[in-house]
Amino acid sequence: MTKTRPPEQSRWDRAFREITTGNAIISVLAVVLALLVGAVMIAFTNKDVQAASGYFFSRPTDLLGAIWNAVAGAYSALFQGSVYNFRRPSFAAGIKPLTETLTFATPLIMAGLGVALGFRVGMFNIGGRGQMLIAAALGGWVGFAVDLPYGLHMVAALVAGILGGALWGGIVGLLKARTGAHEVITTIMLNYVAFYLVSYLLRDGFLKTPGSNNPKSPATQATAVFPDLLGPTYSLHFGFILAIVATIFTWWLLSRSNLGFQFRAVGLNPHAARVAGISVKRIYVYAMLLSGGLIGLAGINQVLGTTTSGFGAGLDSGIGFDAITVALLGRSKPWGVFAAGILFGAFKAGGFSMQAAEGVPIDIVLVVQSLIVLFIAAPPLVRAIFRLPAPGTTRRALPNVTQEVAAK
Repeated sequence: MTKTRPPEQSRWDRAFREITTGNAIISVLAVVLALLVGAVMIAFTNKDVQAASGYFFSRPTDLLGAIWNAVAGAYSALFQGSVYNFRRPSFAAGIKPLTETLTFATPLIMAGLGVALGFRVGMFNIGGRGQMLIAAALGGWVGFAVDLPYGLHMVAALVAGILGGALWGGIVGLLKARTGAHEVITTIMLNYVAFYLVSYLLRDGFLKTPGSNNPKSPATQATAVFPDLLGPTYSLHFGFILAIVATIFTWWLLSRSNLGFQFRAVGLNPHAARVAGISVKRIYVYAMLLSGGLIGLAGINQVLGTTTSGFGAGLDSGIGFDAITVALLGRSKPWGVFAAGILFGAFKAGGFSMQAAEGVPIDIVLVVQSLIVLFIAAPPLVRAIFRLPAPGTTRRALPNVTQEVAAK
C-alpha cells in the first residue's frame, strides 16, 4: 500500500497561519476584548440604561437603544478626546487632541522601553518610579540652578537626568550581579528610598524653593525647557522626538549590536550564555544601567517638557508602573512599545473627555488597561475565545479517498 503525501500549504495559508499564531495578533485581540468588556461596564453604569431596564419586557428596544447610545457616545468621546475632534471649526483645532495623546504617550514610551529592555534580559524592572524621581532631581537641579546658554543648558540637564536614572538602575544590577538579590525586591525598596529622599530634598535640601514652605522645586529656566514642536497653542514638545530617537536606539541595540545579542542570549538562557563565554553578571549591570537611563529619560522629560513650573515628589504620576503595562502590550519589542505607548496615551487623553462629555467614570479606563494586561498574560484564553490555532500547529489535510482506494 502506498501512502500519499499531504498537499503542501499554499503561501497565503502559511501567511494566515503565521498571523493567527503570532504574538502581535494576541496583543490586538487583547485590546479588542478589553474594549468589549469596557463597553459592558459603560452600559451597566449608565443611568439611562438602568432606567430602561426597568421596563425591558414592555419596550425592549428602549434598552437596546440606551445601550447603543451609552457605548457609542462614550467611545466617540474617547476618540474625539484623543485623536480628532470633529466639532472644532478648523483642522488645526480639531487635531489638538492627537497632540495631547502624543504628549501623554511620550514618557510612557520612554519608560516602557526601559522596562522592555529589562524583560529581554530576563529582569523585571519595576523601579521606574524611583529612577524617574532621581532623574528628575538631578536633571531638574541642573535645569533651575545652573546658568548655561540656550541649547547647552537643555543638553546638560538631559544628560544629568539620564545619568541619574542609570545610576539608580545600576545599583539594582550591581546588587543582583554581586549578591544575587532579586531585582523585584531591590527595585521596590529603592522606589521608597528615592521617594523619601526627593521629598526631603524638596523640603529642606537643594531642591527646595527659597522662601517657600511648599515641597516643590523652583521653575526650570527657559534656557533648559524643551522647545514646542507645533507652537505655543499645542502641548507637544521636543520630548516626543527624543522618544522616537530612544525607540530607534533601543531597536538598534537589541537587534543589531553585539551587546544586544548578549542581552537576548542571557534573557533566553543565562546558563547557556555563561557556557558560551558571556559574563552574565556584567550583562545584568549593563542592562540595568541602560534600562534605568531610558526610564530616567522619562523623568527628565517631565521636568523639562511637561511640568516646567516646578515638580514635587508625585512627579511620576504612575508612569513608572504604567510602563510595565506598555512593555507587556508591546511584547518587549521597541516598536511594539512605541505603539502601545501611543495607545495608552490615547486612553489618558480621551479618558478625561469621556468623563466630561458622557459622565463615564474615569476608573473604567483604568479597568480597560488592567484587562489588557490580563488578556495578554493569558494567550490561551484569547485563542480560545477567537478560536485561533495554537502556535506550532498546522492545519490537518483532509484525506483524498479516491487516491487511497486506488492505492489499495
